[in-house]
Amino acid sequence: MSTRPQSDPTAVRRGLLPPSYARQLGHATRIELAGDRTIRAFNKPRYRLAHWPIWIWVFFILPGPLTIDLFERGFDGRMAVWLGVVLAGTGLAGFLGKLPGVEPRPYIIRFTEDRPNPLYRRICYTVAWSEVIAFAALNLAGLMIAVATGEWRLRQMYEAAYFPIVGIVWALGALGVLPRVKPSTQGEGHERRYFYGASWAVCIAQPALWFLWAVLPQTRATDVAKLVVFVAILAWVGNAARRGLLPRTRPIVPGELAVSD
Repeated sequence: MSTRPQSDPTAVRRGLLPPSYARQLGHATRIELAGDRTIRAFNKPRYRLAHWPIWIWVFFILPGPLTIDLFERGFDGRMAVWLGVVLAGTGLAGFLGKLPGVEPRPYIIRFTEDRPNPLYRRICYTVAWSEVIAFAALNLAGLMIAVATGEWRLRQMYEAAYFPIVGIVWALGALGVLPRVKPSTQGEGHERRYFYGASWAVCIAQPALWFLWAVLPQTRATDVAKLVVFVAILAWVGNAARRGLLPRTRPIVPGELAVSD
């Protein structure tokens, strides 16, 4: 069983995050100890409410072409209807405790325990994976085409390829091969690294790209700049996550009680 080193000089704690320690484990240079985590019998209402907007956003941007319209043209009636559907669906799921992080009590308390991964978790994380992969891949391809041809065809690319990409990821989720979507939660202490690492990288690179797209003129030189910035952010954040330097991307050394969301 892993225990906390006494007066470990490498221990670092920031805010509410559990302490991390300088240990080499695979590619990661920092780890967390499961025993450092507070054990909760129940999730407080404010904790559950804090997670609900995350899933509202995840499901709201699920129709990729509609999301492109949102950033190109602004909010309209179609988006209002879809937002209402998402609010109702996620609100009901959260009320019933069927959204990750919105459950009345934590589901995972041992990172090595072989427990069935509930269907609602597998669905939610599959949807999130599909968006992370589809948005990153299509925006990267769109930038490369813009640099090569001088033309932006992102809208056409989303209409043609978004749902095929999403469908492939959904199939992988149904087969249980995606991190955090496997039939068992036994590998949660490591699988969460890949999910949060990908999410950090794309969730930082995407807004940066949208900002550059909004403020820079459409020229070959600015398209090259957008591509360089987008790839640089993905690479830098991805590497930081790989090394366990970002929140929720550090391996959690198993063996003691812990809580995951």
